Amino acid sequence: MSDSPAPVLEVWCDLQCSDCRTALDDLRALRARYGDRLELRLRHFPLEKHKHAFAAAQAAEEAWEQGQGWPYAEALLSRVEELGRAGEPFLVELARELGLDAEEFDTALIDGRHILAVDADQAEGKAIGVTGTPTYVIGGERLDGGKSQEGLRERIEGIADRLLAGGQG
Repeated sequence: MSDSPAPVLEVWCDLQCSDCRTALDDLRALRARYGDRLELRLRHFPLEKHKHAFAAAQAAEEAWEQGQGWPYAEALLSRVEELGRAGEPFLVELARELGLDAEEFDTALIDGRHILAVDADQAEGKAIGVTGTPTYVIGGERLDGGKSQEGLRERIEGIADRLLAGGQG
């Protein structure tokens, strides 16, 4: 076993996007298959057409601060319709449901402490050519899942297996 760091799969995501919700099954399967051998990194790419996506990205950052980033992001994605209906109060309510510090979520959304992190992700995404969500980046390859999830997981696994076998490129 080498000491090289695990390959990173970046998932550019809009947390109010139904295509990203569809991608959850793939992400769960990848986590089940690779565990710690593949680092999954959620990157924010809130789309303007989803009016609560930017706030949702900030809420997810707060969940990360509280040590529950993935559980929160997954719970949020599985309930995008509720977010669409209820808006920002739902973000705080979901935090409460998951046993997180909901008051801190509320404060974070008001004081905007995570805006810079979300803006930085979005700017980086634009710079590398992300136009829709979900978009995956692994081993220097960009895979666009916004149009179709079909066959994407297999492609990601192929790249991950190659990286884990030591073939850089």
